[in-house]
Amino acid sequence: MKHALPVTREADFAAWYQSVITEADMAEESGVRGCMVIRPWGYGIWERFQRLLDDRIKATGHENCYFPVFIPLSYFEQEASHVEGFAKEMAVVTHHRLIADGKGGLVPDPAAKLEEPLVVRPTSETVIGHAFARWVQSWRDLPVLINQWANVVRWEMRTRMFLRTAEFLWQEGHTAHATADEAREETLKMLEVYRDFAENCVAVPVIAGEKPENERFPGAVGTWSIEAMMQDGKALQAGTSHFLGTNFAKAQNIRFQNAEGQLEHAQTTSWGVSTRMIGALIMVHGDDDGLRVPPRVAPWQVVIVPMLRDTPEDEALVSYCRELQQALAAESAFGEPVRALLDLKPVKATNKRWGWIKKGAPLVIEVGGRDMAAGNISVIRRDHLYREDGKLDSAAVARDGFAGGVAALLEDIQQTLFDQAKKRLDANITPAGDWAQVEAHFAKGAKNPGWLEVQWSRPTGAGLDAVVERLKALKLTLRNAPMGQAATDGACIFTGDAAVERVLVGRAY
Repeated sequence: MKHALPVTREADFAAWYQSVITEADMAEESGVRGCMVIRPWGYGIWERFQRLLDDRIKATGHENCYFPVFIPLSYFEQEASHVEGFAKEMAVVTHHRLIADGKGGLVPDPAAKLEEPLVVRPTSETVIGHAFARWVQSWRDLPVLINQWANVVRWEMRTRMFLRTAEFLWQEGHTAHATADEAREETLKMLEVYRDFAENCVAVPVIAGEKPENERFPGAVGTWSIEAMMQDGKALQAGTSHFLGTNFAKAQNIRFQNAEGQLEHAQTTSWGVSTRMIGALIMVHGDDDGLRVPPRVAPWQVVIVPMLRDTPEDEALVSYCRELQQALAAESAFGEPVRALLDLKPVKATNKRWGWIKKGAPLVIEVGGRDMAAGNISVIRRDHLYREDGKLDSAAVARDGFAGGVAALLEDIQQTLFDQAKKRLDANITPAGDWAQVEAHFAKGAKNPGWLEVQWSRPTGAGLDAVVERLKALKLTLRNAPMGQAATDGACIFTGDAAVERVLVGRAY
């Protein structure tokens, strides 16, 4: 069967991923290595992410603010493990003016060298920590609960749109607390916010759990993540939440006087979700005809395509479609007005139809003269595109009354996309009892092997380094130790010692 994309997932998953982005008009190259232009449909999805996640963040008591994109280098130098973790990814500003080089070009002016280099924000723990040191003096000032929506820059060597770019968009939350227990509770609370957002809004099932020591955020005491499985069986870290303890507080002098009058260092956290989540949406829900966007995060949930023929009947057909659009906009789905677009661009109707199918609009409605004469519309569900005979599943239904059932239809599409992804996730996590099973499972040539769940003793230091190197030989990484997991009942497959928890192993983006 012929599909809308030039390459299938089965033939070349990486090329398919790029094809989805291109054909859906989501993003394009910018002229700067590793940076992308996010086009309106891609950015519209990000705006939906922002709206839904921002509401959840504020509901937990956080306030939005903004910090500068430039951070003094000395701020990073105060937290050794943090600067070490980001040193190879930092973009640094050293001059503030350009001058002509006499050859028709421009060069930095030697006289305009900065006294102190400025790092282009890779993350904001250091600069926000300095602000916390000013804001927090007493236990009465705690907790501090803030969030910012911003761009960050990490000079990645190997880039891929949405998944790993030199500049990306995200939100980063930062908090300060009086006790470690409060900070840990905050860390896990925000992890649950991310899990809820991923599953109930993006329809991406995830595994929430703690990252192993070698995968912790630089400077953190503990890191938790939500891990999503892509259709090629690889893992994608879709969001992280970090308990920083007093590591940053000691470096940045975030101290407060407690109720007994004694000085203590604050306990801090940080957490973030980025445009990488759009990459997850593509690779979890996309098919060989393009993107499939869950209705809750679709910029347009219903797109109406009138089949105009440049005849006097067109005016009546547009009016017929506009009445439908108005009826749809008066309805509510997921607690918001239905987002319905009437596409009147002067483009052939079939091209518009396939354009919206490739973009992944949940419902595409075609309306022609015969439909109007019969009081009907033709409805295409993006989650169920073809009939059993391979033909496009375009169902004729009565226009009047359709709007009244659209909420249930959109909810069904949302649930269908989640259920499909959840079934795939559950079917591709396999227990393994020894190293030989790991080697066999990820043998060379194995296609879409998914993840393994293994028992381990949680080694540290040199013992953990040995485990990481052993996994690296098979291009594997430790993902996380799932929360709420079953008790261990055997030995660590790496060390032979008694296992203390179960951890997921897989290939990852």
